[in-house]
Amino acid sequence: MSAPLDGVTVVSLEQAVAAPYATRQLADLGARVIKVERPDGGDFARRYDESALGQSSYFVWLNRSKESLTLDVKHEAGARVLHELIAEADVFVHNLGPGAAERLGVHAEPLRARNPRLVHCTISGYGTSGPWSDRKAYDLLVQCETGLVSLTGTPEDTAKVGISVADIAAGMYAYSGVLTGLLRRANTGEGTAVEVSLFEALAEWMGQPAFYTRYGGTPPSRVGAQHATIAPYGPYTSRDGDTVVLAVQNEREWVALCRILLDDAGLADDPRFATGSARVANRDALNALIGARFAELDTPSALALLDRAGVANGRVNTVPDFLDHPVLAERGRWRRVGSPNGELTALAPPVDLTGVEPVLNPVPALGEHTDAILRDLGRTDTEIADLRAAGAV
Repeated sequence: MSAPLDGVTVVSLEQAVAAPYATRQLADLGARVIKVERPDGGDFARRYDESALGQSSYFVWLNRSKESLTLDVKHEAGARVLHELIAEADVFVHNLGPGAAERLGVHAEPLRARNPRLVHCTISGYGTSGPWSDRKAYDLLVQCETGLVSLTGTPEDTAKVGISVADIAAGMYAYSGVLTGLLRRANTGEGTAVEVSLFEALAEWMGQPAFYTRYGGTPPSRVGAQHATIAPYGPYTSRDGDTVVLAVQNEREWVALCRILLDDAGLADDPRFATGSARVANRDALNALIGARFAELDTPSALALLDRAGVANGRVNTVPDFLDHPVLAERGRWRRVGSPNGELTALAPPVDLTGVEPVLNPVPALGEHTDAILRDLGRTDTEIADLRAAGAV
């Protein structure tokens, strides 16, 4: 079976995380993704670190299966090449800084006027209109502006989320927006303009604390690795010194936890703990009871009792623990992906489609496909050499 996006060409003027994450997922589904990079170093994410066989961990994660074209889009000849590519593309994606798309003439209106079938996707920091449209935005800034950092950490200290969650959120919405645009085009013949901002993508993910705060009167508390509005839901230390996490989601599980793990069925009706809100209000007393019981149990016994009670549980893993997780190993989620510096181990995309294998082609070297793409556009070797001499590619 062919890949779902076979025959779809994506041109992306992208850097960092959000746009590359969106287009990598399109590439996973078989789209041809032409990544336009600066000739003088390319996507700056290439230089974030050197941990993956001398390459950036960010870059190898986000850019497999793409073609790299080096292009100075501010050079007249480079801009001409870019517009030729977009004219033949199905999708154009960019996450340029404020005002840059308009200066380059690659914003939605003129491109879609020339090619009404084009799906045009803009990823911005705070939106292309409104009072903050001219501000740069990076992941940590957006985590702070949405209030996420105020919810993350301990009562004493705030903390950022340990991954680029605002970029990932925006990349996911850009990806689904582009797919929706392609579906609309298949049904109507018309493309569309898709716009996503990092701020509004993460704002959507802040929905529960927003409702809780607006209508409850106070924001959720910072409670470390515990759940701010559900209890018991968090980590406890066993007699062995291991950290075990449990999650009670409903009254049936709470009753079972009291009867089987805590060995005190009557505790379920204690007024301090009889409802979810009461358990949150009396979290310290509840944690003291559960913590005392965990201190009596070795880790296997604690996990066995939680399983018997039907209460979800797990351990606090390190990243090395995660890399060796039996679920990933036994479900065959690790695959091999090529790169300029050798093969890397990467996770397969999390969505499985019956009969469809994801496309896991190599991570490109900077400008690796420039000559081939220019030849596809009709440039001769002499013309390509002239473009190089002029600094346009």
